[in-house]
Amino acid sequence: MTLYYLGNHRSADQLAEMRRLEAEGTCIFCPPALDDPAEAVLRRGDHWVIRPNAYPYRGTRLHLLLVPRAHVTDLLDLGSDALAEFWEAARWVRDTYRLEFYGLGARCGDCAYTGGTIAHAHVHFIVGDVEADDHTPVRLKLSSRP
Repeated sequence: MTLYYLGNHRSADQLAEMRRLEAEGTCIFCPPALDDPAEAVLRRGDHWVIRPNAYPYRGTRLHLLLVPRAHVTDLLDLGSDALAEFWEAARWVRDTYRLEFYGLGARCGDCAYTGGTIAHAHVHFIVGDVEADDHTPVRLKLSSRP
């Protein structure tokens, strides 16, 4: 099983890391990698982990990832408890960072078609940097052609 879709990388550093992890057979979003104490994790729940995106999108002031502990490629394959906990996790981010606006984005299924890079569903929690002098709208790729 391919864990990473190399065709959707956004930087040389990200591509190198994806190749390294693929060669190891390591899904960076699965335990034990997800639970590595050296990783920057903001909150751990029974079903979800919240962490900063190591490769944030251009134009973001805040770019977090909400990652389910279960290895699924489609969020709708998660159980009811995990789906309910997602909304608690999202509320925690909004309230902790006192956000008045934000965007959520997720890709489900084959990364070759969704624009994703890792075959482990996750949700992007994004706040654009609207105060930057060179404000660039945040772009979340939601499709690709293999």
